[in-house]
Amino acid sequence: MPHPSPIRFAPSTTGYAHPGTLLSGLLCWLHARALGAPTMLRLENLDPDRCRPEYHHAMIEDLAWFGLDWDERVTQSDRTPAHEAALDVLADRGLLYPCSCSRARIKTLGRPAPDGGFAYDNHCRQRRLPPGGWRACTEPVRLRLPDTRIQCADQGGLMLDQQPAMELGDPVVRRRDRAMAYHLAVVVDDADAGIREIIRGRDLAPAAPVQMLIHHLLDLPVPAYRHHFLLLEHHGGKLAKLHGAVDTQTLRRHFEPEALVGQIAHWAGLLEHPEPCRPSDLIANFSWTRIRVNDLTVTWDGRQLLAIS
Repeated sequence: MPHPSPIRFAPSTTGYAHPGTLLSGLLCWLHARALGAPTMLRLENLDPDRCRPEYHHAMIEDLAWFGLDWDERVTQSDRTPAHEAALDVLADRGLLYPCSCSRARIKTLGRPAPDGGFAYDNHCRQRRLPPGGWRACTEPVRLRLPDTRIQCADQGGLMLDQQPAMELGDPVVRRRDRAMAYHLAVVVDDADAGIREIIRGRDLAPAAPVQMLIHHLLDLPVPAYRHHFLLLEHHGGKLAKLHGAVDTQTLRRHFEPEALVGQIAHWAGLLEHPEPCRPSDLIANFSWTRIRVNDLTVTWDGRQLLAIS
């Protein structure tokens, strides 16, 4: 019987961990431990404008405090040579081009994208890279996608029906500031780590089709996806991910880790009542059939987390 492939949890270090971070980390960790698969913590720190060392270190400490351990830990910025090698492959295949379009121009087009942003209209698609290739490019570099429609469901039954080239537009794969962009980096990192199953929040489901296409363009195996429910808050009259209200640094002043594990496990459907427990106590009875499907709205009143719906 083949050894299970690693299960990775890949939080970004653009801020402190919040209850949604802990939920996703717990579900990834439980899935891996129930399978007997290795766990990997990949700290995604490619955004030079938002990622900070203090967030990096706090993420490691907060997840450990919560009771999650990892068989391997990877810092994404250490993977730059692999990302650059992938760009070389795509450039050799004539799939990269520079883009002069500003975010303001793209927003002005007013084309809503499945990920909640604005779709790019592939305006610069016919441009060529300058002499020296993508390394010499002073503008964002985009990947020319095929006009393929992705029609499939993830492992939880969520439909991933999208034509990324039209509905999102060609993605940026290297930013103007020379930082590697999200879609390319995660595809390369997952493939190199042998990740065959990706578990993450439902907010990232619109990213799956474009990432599937990048796997194909790099001749890499396409993993299976599962997108779990989200913890939401009322923010500006709208529902948004529960990260603006409270972070784990604050929660640690109000909760023992076992109490917070029990609360989040109860919300997920793994416990009938919010009883204090450790993540390891949940392994034996873990099953995705027990995990709630619908998002849950939660509020922080300054002392405790309260589920609204």
